[in-house]
Amino acid sequence: MDALRIGVLGCADIARRRMLPAMAATPGVRVAAVAGRDADRARELAGRFDARPVHGYAALLARDDIDAVYVPLPAALHAEWVEAALRAGKHVLAEKPLTTDLAATERLFDLATESGLFLMENVMFVHHSQHAAVEKLVADGAIGELRGFQASFAVPRLPDDDIRYRPELGGGALWDTGVYPLRAALHFLGERLDVVGAALTHGPADRVDTSGAVLLRTPEGAGVQLSFGLDHGYRSMYELWGSEGRVTVERAFTPPADHRPRVRVERRGGTEELVLPADDQVAGTVAAFARAVRSGDAPDPVVLTQARLLQAVRARAAA
Repeated sequence: MDALRIGVLGCADIARRRMLPAMAATPGVRVAAVAGRDADRARELAGRFDARPVHGYAALLARDDIDAVYVPLPAALHAEWVEAALRAGKHVLAEKPLTTDLAATERLFDLATESGLFLMENVMFVHHSQHAAVEKLVADGAIGELRGFQASFAVPRLPDDDIRYRPELGGGALWDTGVYPLRAALHFLGERLDVVGAALTHGPADRVDTSGAVLLRTPEGAGVQLSFGLDHGYRSMYELWGSEGRVTVERAFTPPADHRPRVRVERRGGTEELVLPADDQVAGTVAAFARAVRSGDAPDPVVLTQARLLQAVRARAAA
């Protein structure tokens, strides 16, 4: 089977550090071209992976030796270039959030579906095996009936010129770190979540939200508490709380490939810590994308559910 030929739109840090090395290491996947507005940067990055450098994003999309496109551009540019890639007949893997506008996400989802192309948002943690182990614990009754869910993801302050603090580029805590706990709630509790309350907070000199908190509720009455931020001590965790105990996972969303996850199960009889095998969620994401393209899969509608929830959170916070 021929390799899946991926073109990259931009030379972003996540592409350099994580995604392109994973693509190059995945059997049946090849980094075929790297496009940049700066020809020298594109040439330097492409050279690392024996790929063709291309000056300009449109020039890459016009090539007939590209099957799929990876879009690591700032969030505010996703809608434009994801749509351009789909209209050029390319499958797309785009960084999260897919867009910062629900209508745009719905339009792209419909376009991909109608075109028979696979569209995937790069939420990598769902491809780590530790979460399947947690799901099995809960399904087997390890903590009884589910009563609540908590999740947090926050990172320390970055330089003030970082794109996460620029509203015109789609910055803000909700779009950057808030996606993780919200997607975790969807992953474990399903799509029927109602937003009960939300708050987004700006730092004194910031033009974007730098922290947030969200309360949700399942139809069965389980409470959900989410928190996230861009100006905090690092935290990356979730907890499922049941009638007979709770399961807690630290380093839940961005664990290194060599990290052996520790899942803490607390019950009346004591606490047990399960040490799971290390797993590479970046490699898992690339492999999942390639499999879906080859299988002719339709886009996962979870991207729409997530976009609707994000809009509901922002609207509730504004109100």
